[in-house]
Amino acid sequence: MKTTVIIGGSKGIGLAITKKLMTSQNVIVVSRSVPDLKHKNLTHYSCDVLKDKLPDIGVIDGLVYCPGSINLKPVTRLTTDDFKEDFEINVIGAVKTIKHYLNAIKKGTNPSIVLFSTVATKLGMPYHASIATAKAGVEGLVKSLGAELAPKIRINAIAPTVTNTDLAAKLLRNEKMIENIKERHPLKRFLDPTDVAHMADFLLGEKTLNMSGQIIELDCGIVNFKL
Repeated sequence: MKTTVIIGGSKGIGLAITKKLMTSQNVIVVSRSVPDLKHKNLTHYSCDVLKDKLPDIGVIDGLVYCPGSINLKPVTRLTTDDFKEDFEINVIGAVKTIKHYLNAIKKGTNPSIVLFSTVATKLGMPYHASIATAKAGVEGLVKSLGAELAPKIRINAIAPTVTNTDLAAKLLRNEKMIENIKERHPLKRFLDPTDVAHMADFLLGEKTLNMSGQIIELDCGIVNFKL
């Protein structure tokens, strides 16, 4: 049975990925909070990825790094510390995780790493300067490591649009805002965490053995269409 490690797998998109995978493989969740789930295939380690030593794991077939941030402010209100904190959680945390588990991933079967970007790296959006800068770093990491770790290890990223999670609650806090978000997307919808979990499962699986270094836009059309 495959083993997938999910950093930040207790909430939001990470929780949806945990639920998607744990019925068919061993899932190890590393997060600060305990997931509200019980399953024979699920193991949890309490850990703050930026502060604590990550648990040692022998063999890893899939690695998913979910921690992120949505820090939306005008640039006049963004401090250099805001930029540093967003870069820490989105990029440095991912680097720390990959470096710690690299030997274990090399022992895996058709191993795959999945990171997360955002549509804001492609679609210039007001108030996204800090998070777009950090996620652009994630995309650069995916491209560079994809080349460096080939042919043994694949690494790709998912770049979602607005997703209905606690992290995005401020963007979806009333019906008018929800309708406005839908209207901005050509497909007239935004994402549910399960939509992203399906893509993560796809990138971790055997159907994507020929894909690495890719940034997959789950954008409901907002990046590529102008209607």
